[in-house]
Amino acid sequence: MKKCTSGNPNRVSNPAFKLSAVPDGTAKIRFKMKDLNVPSYNHGGGTVTYSGGSTIAPGAFNYKSPCPPNGAHNYQWTATALDAKGKKLGEAKATKRYP
Repeated sequence: MKKCTSGNPNRVSNPAFKLSAVPDGTAKIRFKMKDLNVPSYNHGGGTVTYSGGSTIAPGAFNYKSPCPPNGAHNYQWTATALDAKGKKLGEAKATKRYP
């Protein structure tokens, strides 16, 4: 992903996600990115069908890239495991500063 500091996020494909300890019964995983410095901004995310495996490949969904206008921000991905009826089975979070 090209470095973006203009404050105007680009619509981009998701990065690769490595998975571990996915709960039994998981049918879908919902991904959402949040700017912890501006939590009201909706970066979006996506929901992917899960049929096993330890990775979600790039290009499974699109979201608005990190693109802080004034210095670095802290961004957090949340992955929520859902069963076939949409019930939450578990959740994981990862945070990174950008740029």
